[in-house]
Amino acid sequence: MAYSHGRDFLFCNLCGTVLAFGSTKHAQCPLCKSKQKLKDIIGREISYTVTAEDIRRELGIVLIGEEKVELSKIKRRCEKCGHDEASYYTRQMRSADEGQTTFYTCTKCQHQFQDN
Repeated sequence: MAYSHGRDFLFCNLCGTVLAFGSTKHAQCPLCKSKQKLKDIIGREISYTVTAEDIRRELGIVLIGEEKVELSKIKRRCEKCGHDEASYYTRQMRSADEGQTTFYTCTKCQHQFQDN
């Protein structure tokens, strides 16, 4: 709640709910019914930066070195949330006569785990 008080003017100062603009004089919280004057809000801007890494993570694309790889999906239970699907990739981490390491990422909670 304190987070919304000082930073984001489109959220209620009391409960953090998104304000509704039902009048030309004030914005009102649909949950706790508190009001905020529109003259305090007018002229303010919101900006949000999305990085290329954010987009790749959302699409399930991983850059390994300079190589772009779209991750394959497999039925694998997440250790953290129990979801049944994970994306994965493999890498040779040790010497060539030993097996690959498989890296998994849960498609639901993004928890990462591995098999050696």
